[in-house]
Amino acid sequence: MDTDRLTTAESRIAWLEHHVAEQDKAMFELGEELRRLKRALDSLRDRMQQGQGTPQEDLPADERPPHY
Repeated sequence: MDTDRLTTAESRIAWLEHHVAEQDKAMFELGEELRRLKRALDSLRDRMQQGQGTPQEDLPADERPPHY
């Protein structure tokens, strides 16, 4: 009976270790994605500050949007 309990405990520990490893992998991937998105956002901000974008305030007030 004690061997059954020990086997069950070892099985649960192994599952938990696997689960923690999967969570670590997912967190690492999310961190990489967040860094990539921050770089893209910084790049867009730089382009807008350099005047390469077209902010809404630069458009004429009476111009119709292209879908009309």
